[in-house]
Amino acid sequence: MSQRPSKNNSQTSFGETILSFESTSFEFGHNKPILDEVSFSIRRGAKLTLMGQNGSGKSTIFNLITKQYKPESGKIHIGNGITIATAKQVIPRSDMNFTVREFFENCFKEKVYNIEPKIEKILDVVNLKAPLDRAVKTFSGGQQARLLLASALIQDPDLLLLDEPTNNLDKAGIAHLTKFLVEYQKTCIVISHDADFLNAFTHGVLYLDVYTKKIEQYVGDYFDVVDQIAVRIEKENMKNAQLAKTIQENKEKANFFAMKGGQMRLVAKRMREKAEELEEEKVDVRKEDRTIRNFQIPAQYMTGEILHISEFSLFKNHKKVARKTHISLKKNQHLLMVGPNGIGKSTLLETLAKDESKGIKIADGVKVGYYRQDFSTLNFEDTIFQALMSVMDKDIEQEMRSVAAGFLITGDMIYTKIGSLSEGQKGLVALAQLVLLKPGLLILDEPTNHINFRHLPVIAKALSDYEGAMILVSHVPEFVKQVRIDEVFDLEK
Repeated sequence: MSQRPSKNNSQTSFGETILSFESTSFEFGHNKPILDEVSFSIRRGAKLTLMGQNGSGKSTIFNLITKQYKPESGKIHIGNGITIATAKQVIPRSDMNFTVREFFENCFKEKVYNIEPKIEKILDVVNLKAPLDRAVKTFSGGQQARLLLASALIQDPDLLLLDEPTNNLDKAGIAHLTKFLVEYQKTCIVISHDADFLNAFTHGVLYLDVYTKKIEQYVGDYFDVVDQIAVRIEKENMKNAQLAKTIQENKEKANFFAMKGGQMRLVAKRMREKAEELEEEKVDVRKEDRTIRNFQIPAQYMTGEILHISEFSLFKNHKKVARKTHISLKKNQHLLMVGPNGIGKSTLLETLAKDESKGIKIADGVKVGYYRQDFSTLNFEDTIFQALMSVMDKDIEQEMRSVAAGFLITGDMIYTKIGSLSEGQKGLVALAQLVLLKPGLLILDEPTNHINFRHLPVIAKALSDYEGAMILVSHVPEFVKQVRIDEVFDLEK
């Protein structure tokens, strides 16, 4: 694990305040409040983590800071002349046809002359070699993550906003980014579910509580925050227990005096009023983030060979190269596919899912469950209801709703359009689809991306228990350790 920052760090040791929220509220429509009179401040030079449950509104806060959204009430103060740049979770679809040069030119409002040396310098910072005339859409997910980071860094902002920057990055990429942020001299706010990565460089945590819609500000790293929250919950429970005891005593005394009659009735009345006052003093005990329920992905009944690979393609120095192999997967066999960013893992998985390439054969009748890292198998115009019902053999709404509830999709949320969900919520919908599909072959491309770390052990167990054939790509060692793997396919070797 990377080094943890000193627990003595606090924002007071940094420069002047460059950003503050003052009683700021925001909502998506009348029934979807995100922030409720939130107040917090950021000082120059601070490096902070923004944490919270999937769908709580973390990316929304970034959009409020960059003025893409406007608050319903309250104020957002940004210091004079403060420049801000964001590395988002994913490259917008509208930018996918840009060349590398056009992608970086688009980062600036005004034309930047002689931009090529700047691009080459910043690509070196994120450890990516790329021809400037290459189309963005041809890069792997990990390479696109590096482009996103570089697009923010090239602007040299006073405040750097990073939204899930480690998604799709391999081990070398995460190490490179961590070193950069440890040495980074300016202000930075990071959304991430990777605790080890965050603990290497952050000084504090902004925690967005999905229940209260408030920001809680803490000093220290994620583990410090967990400790502080646990102490707080214990104190709140102790206070409520003491109040409950006193309230009960007052009610018993009130009943006793009321039975005496006469002047004692006034005493009884005051006792009841005191009990009511104490009831109001009870505090709402802080709720922890909910975790998805344990689930199983039922496997389609299959016998014999489910998948055979005799030939595939990978990328070396941006050029496609053919390779021979012999991989055969049957029921209950799990394969881990490994290799650095850009070698062609996602491209190969897509080829497998489509079963359209020479050298790849999926047995007739096999249902393929394909989890893509960019969620492009989901129709963003569909509601969750439509997306889940569409994969079922039989339209049994009760079964669909039961599965959805296990993935924290309840009530009217089921009628929300996929496109308006957070990336983490899209991931939960994609997992719910796999449960309802009951596939014979499971293909998973970075299923931990964007997902709240609390859910990962549950997902790992479901994958371990899956009895069909499975191919997994993941750059998260701690997750992979929890999944049963029978064979490793190293594309480099």
